[in-house]
Amino acid sequence: MTKYRTLLLATVGFNFSFLIWFSFAPFTGPIAEEFGLTVTEIGVLASAAIWLAPFGRILTGWLSDRFGAPVVFAIVLAYVGVFSIWSAFAASYAVFFGTRLIVATAGITFVIGIQHVSEWFVESELGTAEGVYAGIGNAGAAAGALVLPRVFTAGWNGPLFSANWRAAFFYTGVVSIFLAGVYYVFGEAARSTEKRRATKQRATLREWIFTATRYGTVVLALAYVMTFGLELSMNGWLATYYREGFDTQNLVITSTFAATFSIAAGLLRPIGGYVSDRLARAERNILPVFTGRYREQWTFFSLCLVVCTMLAMTLAGLRGTILLAVGVGFLVGMACAFAEGAIFAQVPAMFPNSSGAVAGVVGGVGTVGGIVYPLVYAAPVLPNLHVGYALVAISMVPIVALTAWVFQPDVAERANEDGLVGRRDAPRVTDD
Repeated sequence: MTKYRTLLLATVGFNFSFLIWFSFAPFTGPIAEEFGLTVTEIGVLASAAIWLAPFGRILTGWLSDRFGAPVVFAIVLAYVGVFSIWSAFAASYAVFFGTRLIVATAGITFVIGIQHVSEWFVESELGTAEGVYAGIGNAGAAAGALVLPRVFTAGWNGPLFSANWRAAFFYTGVVSIFLAGVYYVFGEAARSTEKRRATKQRATLREWIFTATRYGTVVLALAYVMTFGLELSMNGWLATYYREGFDTQNLVITSTFAATFSIAAGLLRPIGGYVSDRLARAERNILPVFTGRYREQWTFFSLCLVVCTMLAMTLAGLRGTILLAVGVGFLVGMACAFAEGAIFAQVPAMFPNSSGAVAGVVGGVGTVGGIVYPLVYAAPVLPNLHVGYALVAISMVPIVALTAWVFQPDVAERANEDGLVGRRDAPRVTDD
């Protein structure tokens, strides 16, 4: 049962990491009031939550392969907790902004957990296991949006703080440090000594450059920009959008509306991984293209669904009905969930002994969407807050076109070996 204990441990750790990552989102109103921030500056704050994630994920993915996930996960949770506590005492916006930048690196734990889970589950189970891990983990953003403003209410007057957001940052920091200890004590790096050795041997700079530049890695990373990057941007922005775009000032209501997206994007993600596994096992074609590439067909379909629902998001907003916008937002989250689950079913299946390194590249590059998209949503040149979603959807079309090329059967067959730099002729080593 150790693999299920590993899945539980990684899922709980990542779920809380996601909660603390976006713990600022429900409190953008009082934070903006205290520090005198404009809507555009709130958009910058939402974007800043992702700034350090690309490099951090790339680095920790490789470190997890090299030193094992339990050690790396524990270190990240520990320092994130310390800086979250520090941010609760920030007297100036500069200190607040700097400490929250460090807290936002909690998001890099995603690739650590992906690597940890892949070290314990065989290929036929990877999509479902990774989907459960990432799906429930991503729902931490929804948990934060639903729980934090209800526990730390506007009238908060606790023993240490009179501001609710300061109390929220302090106590979530304490929990993060506690979870760091739990992960270090109970985590085990791999299901066997042989599996651990095979992964560690691949954790070299030369091997990292090779895997990072394969066509499969590149296209999955870009696909993750338009799915997980989109999810990050919406997690940090939707509460503000529902408040400002529809003139709804109730903090609990806008946070609850925003949470519906996070719930869909998180809890439905296991379906994306499960369908990928199911199609691969049954060898079932669901599209008239990419014949025989079953995982690729499902991933491509999901990416197209993301583009369509983002266009619908703009149309719903222009109608001026907030409940319609919330409903379409849920569909955007569902599309993201399906695509993300599909992508990370492919990652460890394609690179079984370098899953941490590849997950780091895919997860790291994918967060770029979370940096760029909030700046589009809040751009002052836009006629209103609804148009930004359509602009983002249009920007995704070239990525979908590139996936169509790489997912062609003759290209996809060697997408883990052929790439931009170099070539490996030696056979791949697996351990199932």
